Amino acid sequence: MSGAGLNGVEIISRLEAAGATLLALPARGYSTQLRQMKFDIVHTALEAYGWQSAVARPPVPSAAAISAMDEAFGWLALIPETRYVMRRIVGARALVHPLTERHLYPWRRLGTMLGADHKSVQRWHGQAIALLAVELAKLQG
Repeated sequence: MSGAGLNGVEIISRLEAAGATLLALPARGYSTQLRQMKFDIVHTALEAYGWQSAVARPPVPSAAAISAMDEAFGWLALIPETRYVMRRIVGARALVHPLTERHLYPWRRLGTMLGADHKSVQRWHGQAIALLAVELAKLQG
């Protein structure tokens, strides 16, 4: 893993970039479901002329970004299973919208989901990032 020697800020940055890459991946692709022919039907005159508002989509990530995402999310396995709450917090906090760069799970929402104070969730996140920095340094050293 090339994440050795990173400090906490760099680890958070790499995890957030990985979360943005994950959310930018296309949600559609090949599936094993049976497909059937369906013709598009125009329901209203507005739809006929394309007067619907455009939906902004993030660009499809590159292969290098996907590889970096896989590496960064692989770091979550370095957090021991006995500290699964910390692993969940780091994983949820890594999810950043690729266009707006806003966290999908703010601190208060994470605190509500876990039944804890948001300040405690922030502290646990910091402890988990420090733990990751130590574990990544061990891998290098």
